[in-house]
Amino acid sequence: ESDVDLCEKKLVRAKQLIDGLGGEKTRWIQNVEDLKIEYTDLTGNVLISAGVIAYLGAFTADYRDEVTVKWTKLCRAKKIPGKENPSLFQTLGDPVSVRSWNVNGLPTDSFSVDNAIVLFNSRRWPLMIDPQGQANKWVRNMETENGLKVIKLSDPTYMRTVENAVQFGTPVLLENVGEEIDPTLEPLLQKATFKQGGVMCIRLGDSVVEYSDAFRLYITTKLRNPHYLPEVAVKVTLLNFMITPAGLQDQMLAKVVKAEKPDLAAEKERLIVEGAQNAAKLKECEDKILHILSSSSGNILEDESAIDALKSSKVIADDIKEKQAVAVETEKKIDEVRAGYVPVAFHAQVLYFCIADLANIEPTYQYALEWFGDLFLRSVDDSEPSEVLEERLSILNDFFTYSLYKNVCRSLLEKDKLLFSFLLSIRVLGSRGEINNQEWVFLLTGGVATDNPFPNPCPEWMSERSWGEICRLSDLPAFRGLRESVEAHP
Repeated sequence: ESDVDLCEKKLVRAKQLIDGLGGEKTRWIQNVEDLKIEYTDLTGNVLISAGVIAYLGAFTADYRDEVTVKWTKLCRAKKIPGKENPSLFQTLGDPVSVRSWNVNGLPTDSFSVDNAIVLFNSRRWPLMIDPQGQANKWVRNMETENGLKVIKLSDPTYMRTVENAVQFGTPVLLENVGEEIDPTLEPLLQKATFKQGGVMCIRLGDSVVEYSDAFRLYITTKLRNPHYLPEVAVKVTLLNFMITPAGLQDQMLAKVVKAEKPDLAAEKERLIVEGAQNAAKLKECEDKILHILSSSSGNILEDESAIDALKSSKVIADDIKEKQAVAVETEKKIDEVRAGYVPVAFHAQVLYFCIADLANIEPTYQYALEWFGDLFLRSVDDSEPSEVLEERLSILNDFFTYSLYKNVCRSLLEKDKLLFSFLLSIRVLGSRGEINNQEWVFLLTGGVATDNPFPNPCPEWMSERSWGEICRLSDLPAFRGLRESVEAHP
């Protein structure tokens, strides 16, 4: 009788197990196939990712991509298996973590996401080149819940704060460092820990303090192009957090949509936060299911608690998937409306990088990203409204361009105002594709001087240099025939 009862219970549990996990068969089979391919490509992908973490943190996005392509070709030549286009996000990125970083203020462009992945996968503490303060803002938001301590080397009691943080495992943000770092922090940078009385300790100055594994150190500098000596660079992970055009465009788009369509922006933010939470829950459910299946000893049908746990996990997972499907559709509709404002965001990022280049003329010509963002929002509020989107975009672009020009000119020396007007015009026209790049380069450089096979037709009033430039100019499509015309009418 007990056997019959057990058999009936097993049948019920078997049905629950099949109903619960049966629908997952196709997805799990596909996951297995994907994992097999990833397992084969693992060697090359990890090799390139390790190279990026070790050597490329301080460089720009374009240079990283260029070096990664070279390394990939080298791996292929050496017959090391790997993906054709490997990336840090594919190899080491966790979508759930990345989404939570974005919620905390990390720009969504791939360059910034790669920086964050390097930060959390490197064995050395990060030193972030952060002139626009993006990394600083992200770290503050991310670590606030953990009791983040923010310090500067100029603070009189900063060392006491560091000692307490090391002992109690709270994160520390050391901001605004220069090109040299206080030697007192060297043991911390080198993680020179030792055991004393069975406890991990570290020596900071004259003090020996307990070292908590939960301690984290973040270092930022506002210098645009710092030069760190090798003895500093080898002790930290240098990361270039300077803003990218894609990252700034995304930020400007968020600002303009928030001002123009506040309900839409609020819904987008809610979906991002909810999406991060749901993705974390879904991963937790999947991990729980795998753990139950792998750790169950004997016949799983005899373990009622395991079956119940599987059933509840499956219910939660299905509910989350339904919510995610609805959220994806809603987000798609929101993104369609947001896409209408992309031209304004693109125009704004073009203008920002134009004023950022003014520092090459005078080091004092430096403008904070926060100031730029506030000016942009004021322009959105003060400009003339319009119900027609195309007309509104045109009004916004013109109003903000003029507002920026007026505000920047106030801080320029008189001799540089005309140059700024020229640079602004060239950047705006270039962004619209109205500037021929070959002609622009010729205007700046006069072309590359080579041996000129054509004799100067009028040496009495034209120098050889000017004649050489006319010859090179006539090679451009718009000026074809110029050399022949000058020769014919000297």
